[in-house]
Amino acid sequence: MNSRIDWAGRNMPVLNQIKKRFAKQKPLKGITLAACLHVTAETANLMQTLKAGGAKLYLCASNPLSTQDDVALSLNRDFKIATFAKKGEDKATYYRHLNQVLASKPQITMDDGADLVTLLHTKKRSYLKYVYGSSEETTTGVIRLKAMAKEGVLQVPVIAANDSDTKHLFDNRYGTGQSVIDGILRATNLLLAGKTFVVVGYGYCGKGVATRAKGMGASVAVVEVDPVRALEATMDGYRVLDMIAAAKIGDVFITVTGDKLAIDLKHMSLMKDGAIMANAGHFDVEINVAGLIKTAGKGKILRPFVKEFLIGKKRLYLLGDGRLINLVAAEGHPAEVMDLSFANQALAAEYLVKNKGKLNPGVYTLPKSLDLLVARLKLKAMGRGLQILTRAQKHYLTSWQEGT
Repeated sequence: MNSRIDWAGRNMPVLNQIKKRFAKQKPLKGITLAACLHVTAETANLMQTLKAGGAKLYLCASNPLSTQDDVALSLNRDFKIATFAKKGEDKATYYRHLNQVLASKPQITMDDGADLVTLLHTKKRSYLKYVYGSSEETTTGVIRLKAMAKEGVLQVPVIAANDSDTKHLFDNRYGTGQSVIDGILRATNLLLAGKTFVVVGYGYCGKGVATRAKGMGASVAVVEVDPVRALEATMDGYRVLDMIAAAKIGDVFITVTGDKLAIDLKHMSLMKDGAIMANAGHFDVEINVAGLIKTAGKGKILRPFVKEFLIGKKRLYLLGDGRLINLVAAEGHPAEVMDLSFANQALAAEYLVKNKGKLNPGVYTLPKSLDLLVARLKLKAMGRGLQILTRAQKHYLTSWQEGT
């Protein structure tokens, strides 16, 4: 067995408990499940859990640069799980792999970015008749799915695993916060203390990155379009600027917006010599990489995942080709965090099977009871206590008679 997969599994106690139950109950027996996820050691443990539940699995990568090749090999060789992924695969190969997993005619799909669901609704519509439903791992994917639902084109029910509290409150904040800093440091060996660190986007991911950068001694500035989040960043002690002002002062820029062109050429033209740009959003559209290459050429590779571009006499550095830096240059979220996220994904698959034919096309969250179950299992695994309400306290919280 791959030691990396084993090490991750030892730090995923909630998923392991679900795996043991799945092995006994076989809730996914007879189900073909196609997944498009980051092919990492943590994902390998999710695949083992789904297989224990009886599912026949087909896996491809959700990002061309996030695959851990030794994990992909082990999944194919040691666990007999059909895995189509290779780190650095080109776009044509990426989409060939998506088509290969959909060729299995799955009843359930599992996405990180909604590429499988999108392909099902465009070029592979004939396969929709087989699909009970899907689940989505990330904020970007949920945004796409909700847009599909709003336009009336979404034809299957989708569980937004990302929207469970035990996912977005922990994976997006603590996982992204730590792993993004890890990826930047592995790529650059940079000292963050004393640097001006610009976080573009202050959602859960942005909050996590800002907190970790501040903790390492950086002076953090935030760029945000939402007035409430901008106010929250101000109250959290950060400078809040528009992108034009931030571009002039930043040493390191990280985008976590879920939108395109968060850093555009006009911003790059204002940056100081030596500025570093990286992205932690799901797709490589947040930094205008194509415009940068058109302006400054293909760039010079200085270190793995570090390219230097010259705009006039000014040097700008792009990390990881503008793709997810925490998975390109590092190993993604720690297993302890993915334990929660993938517990939700496993439970989402079970929920879709149990509710076959009962859910209309649309975007759903898992029932709160399952979210709380994941949290309780995690607390128990960590050896933490949980206060239990007394009967009198429960009555008080559900009544209106008692007052001043």
